[in-house]
Amino acid sequence: MRTRYILIFTLLFMAISNAQSNQFQLNKDHDAIQVKDLKASAKFYGDVLGLKEIPNGGLPAHIRWFQLGNAVQIHLIESDSIPENQKGVHMALNTNNLQEVMKFLKEKDIHFENWTGEVETTNTRPDGIKQIYLQDPDGYWIEINDGSL
Repeated sequence: MRTRYILIFTLLFMAISNAQSNQFQLNKDHDAIQVKDLKASAKFYGDVLGLKEIPNGGLPAHIRWFQLGNAVQIHLIESDSIPENQKGVHMALNTNNLQEVMKFLKEKDIHFENWTGEVETTNTRPDGIKQIYLQDPDGYWIEINDGSL
């Protein structure tokens, strides 16, 4: 009888745990952003962030795709309409080389700041993660932090 209760408890616990987790096995695929100058944005994402450009799936030439190290993609779509940019709405990337990223940005004279706007320095979140922010050619905010997923 005890074995039956243990089995029922285990199955119930597993059912509850699964219901609270990523039920549909969702993973990030891509982010798409509208850009005014596709060539300038592609240069930024390729040369500054070091992302690899990949085929755009046969879409028109005003759309270019770039890939992060974990196969997540960023799709650049040339458009006359760009949304208003705010630091609180940003894309976040992580690296285990934040100091090297900062050195590179300084050498290339690319502005970056911490959350409060202090130039060329990090801030530390309450969870201990250091972060910086920079903007792409269209003003989109990008966080780069030393966290890991």
